[in-house]
Order: sequence, then structure tokens, then C-alpha cells
Amino acid sequence: MCGIVGAVSQRNIVPILVEGLKRLEYRGYDSCGVAVHQGGALRRARSTSRVAELQAQVDEDGITAGTGIAHTRWATHGAPVVHNAHPHFSAGPKAAADASGLIALVHNGIIENHDELRDELRARGYVFTSQTDTEVIAHLVHQLYEGDLFEAVQRAVLRLKGAYAIAVFCRDEPHRVVGAREGSPMVLGVGTGAHAGENFLASDAMALAGVTDQIVYLEEGDVVDLQIGKTWITARGADGRFQRVERPVRTVQAHTGAAELGPYRHYMQKEIFEQPRAISDTLDAVEGISPELFGDGAYAAFKEVDRVLILACGTSYYAGSTAKYWLESIAGIPTSVEIASEYRYRDSVPDPRTLVVTITQSGETADTLAALKHARSLGMEHTLTICNVGTSAMVRECRFSYITRAGVEIGVASTKAFTTQLVGLYLLTLALAQVRGRLSDEQEAAALKDLRHLPVAVRAVLALEPQVISWSEDFAKKENALFLGRGLHYPVALEGALKLKEISYIHAEAYPAGELKHGPLALVTSAMPVVTVAPNDALLEKLKSNMQEVRARGGELFVFADSDTHIANDTGVHVIRMPEHYGALSPILHVVPLQLLAYHTACARGTDVDKPRNLAKSVTVE
Repeated sequence: MCGIVGAVSQRNIVPILVEGLKRLEYRGYDSCGVAVHQGGALRRARSTSRVAELQAQVDEDGITAGTGIAHTRWATHGAPVVHNAHPHFSAGPKAAADASGLIALVHNGIIENHDELRDELRARGYVFTSQTDTEVIAHLVHQLYEGDLFEAVQRAVLRLKGAYAIAVFCRDEPHRVVGAREGSPMVLGVGTGAHAGENFLASDAMALAGVTDQIVYLEEGDVVDLQIGKTWITARGADGRFQRVERPVRTVQAHTGAAELGPYRHYMQKEIFEQPRAISDTLDAVEGISPELFGDGAYAAFKEVDRVLILACGTSYYAGSTAKYWLESIAGIPTSVEIASEYRYRDSVPDPRTLVVTITQSGETADTLAALKHARSLGMEHTLTICNVGTSAMVRECRFSYITRAGVEIGVASTKAFTTQLVGLYLLTLALAQVRGRLSDEQEAAALKDLRHLPVAVRAVLALEPQVISWSEDFAKKENALFLGRGLHYPVALEGALKLKEISYIHAEAYPAGELKHGPLALVTSAMPVVTVAPNDALLEKLKSNMQEVRARGGELFVFADSDTHIANDTGVHVIRMPEHYGALSPILHVVPLQLLAYHTACARGTDVDKPRNLAKSVTVE
């Protein structure tokens, strides 16, 4: 993984390929490359730097062509070095290492049987120059090639186990690119207007923004043949045979304007400050509480369910953990929250009366998609997703959905996606409460009033930024931090710790404050800052006692406290007062200063805020 762009055209498509990679940079990557069919041979440029450096290479080498593929890589197999960067070539058995090759290929995903295939291909004389599983596919396609690339790719994918999206072209077949997908997303773009006849492949429609808005979403098992003025899609059936299929062409307006930084230093800072707008947009169509907010037929489905199962990863998992408190206290429905990457690998007890809720920013998270399919295989057919991309695989796979309107999130560390997910989950809670007879008209009106006031409340929290900056200067000198929360705000503490470790590389952990004396208190010293989320709720007095446990051990407290909590600044106790207490929706407000703290601490430490090391934005492999 991470990003793929491919094209066939009569014009020079290299600028389109490189610009497509630039549009996918937000996903995170550690190498990049482009390969083209030029002068009857394969040519490529690869870099372990940024796409801008790749652009300079391409310009210097005079690489131009009408057929080509490009890739940004996030390392899985093999270190992020040039010889592991995509595209990979195959020149045939016993070919010289510097041979230009017959086959060029890029790949997102993980091939689980790559060792077995590598041994087989080595026995046939193929020489491997990388540690990647991707090079195995290139050699396999070469070994199966008999003059028809489309046929060779179809035969090759039958041998692959795992997840993949691939784009491949051949020296002997100019103006042809073949793609295939299984478990990793890929779209086909169709040229229009003056450029009708040219066709594109990409891992994300955003890569084709400004090039075409005519998009075909390829489905699991599809193989697609791109030529000038022609596309052909086949799907693999249960018997392993490929049959031609038609996939609908959709008009997709890719988000081109979201990539402008404006007055902000980083995309993460911009996205933190976009949260009032994102929340407002997410609530824009909500005039009242109704199950039909989630799709036609939701009322009947909600009447049939008596429990909720939430599947998610990372930040989305913490959104689901927050929603568990809402769903059980407001809707009165038993709720379990599972880490998607763990759920399908354990024995669980399925219940057909369960509403399976997936949460994902991209809608393409491999672990969450796999967990959803596993839940469905167990007979749980009531499925719903909270997702930020209406055209994603997750939305297509689930019966119901609520599309958040956070807009494109460029920074790897999620911010506005998290808060809009919480808004969608709160609406789901209210809808289920209504169906279960636990939401009166007066309660609905009060909840809607609170939701509509949220953007204003978040703006007031953002005004605390100067105070948070002063804290960040102290945090930047630390190597460890502890985050505490209780009840509904424990998942917020988890999210705050995740943000700090993601972008500042400070080791941070979060605990329910009541768990301090069961182990974590042993870590508390004056060198360990303890961040405390302190709303004025039923657990406040218990939380104050936990804070005293920290002070008694010489720990230094950094407290985000509601204005009426009577927690004062003192020696070893630093307090930032929140503008107002917000009841059940308080987590949405309290997470914002934690985002700011992580952001400004990372800035003070000089890390790459938007592209933290080792991380990718869209995790499309397990």
C-alpha cells in the first residue's frame, strides 16, 4: 500500500500520474515511483523522498508517455529503500538485474502466500531484487504471459492469497493497462470531453480530481482491461472462472479544495479548526430524530434488534467506546465494542438480533471490512456504518449508513473525522432510544438544541489554544505521559493519549482514573505529566480523589476542567477551564483541547505532524 494511479491515453500522462500521487500524499508513504512505456521499452523513476523529488527526477530524465503507472508505498515487506519501491519490473528468468523488463507492476495489499510463490519462481530461474511480496506478482504475471496481458493477470490472481489492488502493463502491448482488486480498493476513471477515450486506474477517486469525474467502483474479484476508447471488466465467480460484468459509472465530485492550507501551519491544525464547520455540515440535513436518517427501512430493522455490536479500529474504536456509554444509558440497549482486527479471529457468540455498526473514516479500512463480512457470515444481517465517504466499500457493504460530512482529512492523525463520528453515533443513539420508547418529544427537542449549539461550543474551546500552547512547551521536554478519565470520558483520555503518541512520539497511556491504585500509580513521578479530563459530572468527586493520589506521589497534573468543578491552579496542578459543561455531548468538547495539546507538542518537538513516521492514513491491509 498506499496509493495507485495508472493511465492510458494519446497524450503525455506523466503529469497526471505525478499529480495523482500528490493528491494521495495525505495517506502517508515512505517511497514513491512511476513507470511508463516509452520508446518501445519500460522506464521508471523511484524515490524514498517526497513526490516532489520524484517529479524532479522525471523532469530531469525526460520521462514522457501515454501509458504508465505510479505508486506511493508504505512499507510492509522490506525496508523503505529504493530497490523495494514500486513499480517493480520483471524481465524473465535469469534476466540481468538492470534489465528494463517486460512487465511493470504496482500493488497495494499483502500477499499471504508470497514465500511459496517466491520459491516456485526462483526454481524457474527468476531473480528477485527486492524483499517485497509485490515483486512476486510481477514475476508471476511474466511467467503466465503468452501474448495477452489481461489473460495473464486473470490467471495470476487465481494464485494469490491475501489482499491486493494491482495495476500492470507490458512492454509488448502499448496503450494497455490491466488492474485487479481483492480486499483493497480500486476505481476506474473514464475520460470525458476533449479527452474522451483515455482511461485511468486509481486506489482513490481523489487521485483523479480535475482529470475526470466519471468513476467506476470496482468490486471484489474484478479484473479490468484499460485501452484507449475501451474498458472491459470481468468478475471471478465462485467457480474461479471470469465472466464479463457491467459496473455503473458514477459522477463523483472529488474534493480538490480541501488541500489548501490557508493560514495554518499544518493540515492537522486546519482540520482541528474545521471541526465547527464539519459538525454543522454533518447535522445539516437533520430536522428531527428518525431512524430513517440512516436509510429506508431503518425503523423496521431497529425494531428487530435488541443489542449493538460496534466494530472499528484506532480512533474510530474510541468513538465506538464513547458511544457504548450513550447507547446503554440513553437507548437502554446492550452494546459491545470490538477492535475489528481482533474480532474475526476469535470465537464469539452471534445473535441475529444484533445491529452491527462499523465506524471508519475512509470506508476502506481492511480490518473493519473483514470484520463486517465475518459478522454477516455468522448470520448478523442488520448492518450500519458511520462513514465519511459515501461512495466507499463500507457504505456499499452495509444495509444502512450515516455519512458524516467532515470533508477530506489530510493529516494522518484523525481529528474532525472523530468528532463527526461522535455526532453520527449520538444521532444513532437517539434514533434507537426513540424506537424503544425512551425518547420523549421534550427530550428530542432538548437533544436537537444541544446538537445545534455544538459548533458554537467547539469554537469557544478552540479559543483556548494559547493556553494549550503554553502547556505544550513543558510536554515537549517529556518522554512519557499519563492520561486519566472516568466513565464517558475515559475513551476521550484514550484518544488524547493516542494523538500525543502518534505525532509527537511521546509514549502516552490512558487509564480510567479509578485504576491508578491498581498499578499505574507506580509510574507517577514529577517527570510524568498526568493529563486529566475533568467534566462536572457524577464522577467528579471520585476523580478529585484520584487526582490527590497523583499529587501525593509528587506527580504534576494538567487538568481540563469544566468551569464549575472548583478545581484551582496550585503547585503541581495546572488547570485550563472549559467554557461550559455539555452533558452527554461533553466528550466532543473535551477531546478538542487534547488534539491541540498533541499538535502543539509535536510542533515544539519538530516532528512531521501531518505525516508521522511509520503510519498511513488509510489502512487498506491487515
